[in-house]
Order: sequence, then structure tokens, then C-alpha cells
Amino acid sequence: MCLSTAVRADNPDEILMEYVQSLSIDGDSITLVDLMGEKKVIRGNLTFADLTGAVLKIDCK
Repeated sequence: MCLSTAVRADNPDEILMEYVQSLSIDGDSITLVDLMGEKKVIRGNLTFADLTGAVLKIDCK
């Protein structure tokens, strides 16, 4: 199973969500869902996704 960590693009030390299993994008809203089913909606743009490294970078607005 591949789970990712979502971080801010401008500050990779700031974790937005860990154990992200899925994400959906609707305009400038990104919905992250973790392994436990908890959802978090973030306004911004997905700028980078390293699926083998399990990192998602989001440019937050």
C-alpha cells in the first residue's frame, strides 16, 4: 500500500496531512483523505507528486 505525506510547497517541513491514501482536485480545492477516512480540504494547487517517494507538495492559497 502506498501512502503519502502532503506538505506545503513553500515549506516542506510543514505537514498538511500524513498517511494520505487519496486526493481529489476540484478547481483550487484539494480534498485529502487519510488511511482512517478523515478528510481535509485545502485551497491551493498540487505542484508536485512523488508517488514512489510518497510526497505530495501543495501550493496553499
